[in-house]
Amino acid sequence: MHSRPAAGAALALLSAVTFATSGTFARSLIDAGWSAEAAVIARVGIAALVLAIPALLSLRGRWQVLRSNATAIGLFGLLGVALAQVCFFNAVRYLPVGVALLLEYLGIILVVGWMWLRHGQRPRRLTVAGSVAALAGLTFVLDLAGTADFHPVGVLWGLGAAFGLAGYFVLAGRVDPRLPSVALASGGMAVGAAVLLLIGMTGLLPLHATFGEVTFAGQPTTWLLPIAGLSLVAAVIAYLAGIAGTRILGPRLSSFVGLTEVLFAVLIAWLFLDELPTGWQLFGGAMIIAGVALVRLDELRGTPSTSAPVSPEPALALDGR
Repeated sequence: MHSRPAAGAALALLSAVTFATSGTFARSLIDAGWSAEAAVIARVGIAALVLAIPALLSLRGRWQVLRSNATAIGLFGLLGVALAQVCFFNAVRYLPVGVALLLEYLGIILVVGWMWLRHGQRPRRLTVAGSVAALAGLTFVLDLAGTADFHPVGVLWGLGAAFGLAGYFVLAGRVDPRLPSVALASGGMAVGAAVLLLIGMTGLLPLHATFGEVTFAGQPTTWLLPIAGLSLVAAVIAYLAGIAGTRILGPRLSSFVGLTEVLFAVLIAWLFLDELPTGWQLFGGAMIIAGVALVRLDELRGTPSTSAPVSPEPALALDGR
């Protein structure tokens, strides 16, 4: 019994580490001439196919559950998958991977405002303190003093990713408990890939890719390496480990562990891309992480605790890209 929390924490950390690789893998493709939209389609399309078998097995023939949740899956694919990932991958064209991810994580703060304005759930003091800390940290992350390159376009893409992540949280929080999480993930990614492909074919979004050498970790390699990393490591393994970890720890505790994704993303980008935010940006990032942690802690305090694992199918944890 004592090994279950340790196993859950290990799975949640594995999920955070693997999700954190997405920006680094995507950067190598984008620098080689891939559009962000093409990279997203490859990532989520392949991942959706790989996860289709476990998704179908998890449904156990309950097709009416899938039909009754078709709208929710579609919206999840549009906001939580397509919008969030396209905006994040476009953001890393202009910003360090860690900075882009920090901007996306502000989506958690946007959820606080949405729940207040839409549902009248006025935030408590700890949530307000966390939101203020996160917004204050944003000013340091943007480095408006000018010690780092400031790319307004990249910031706008990062904030767009925050809106997508906020949509993910709102939708995942309302998911039908009968719908298996792996089915939601696979279905949402399939919808996201299909919609982006259709839009790209109309010419409204750039859709181009190259199939020669790319540079990864300073070394020339085949384009298949980052594609495999994006789809299998940063999507399939990340989602499956996150779902398994959430089942053991519960969504709230696993979401705290998921905050380490930002730290891992900065470390991985430093090791493979020689990319490190400035000191002030790291300070601002710490403030954002602390603010998000306070919001999560306040949410945990406002919910009756339980030592039992979430059942039968918890919503996905923090990592929604």
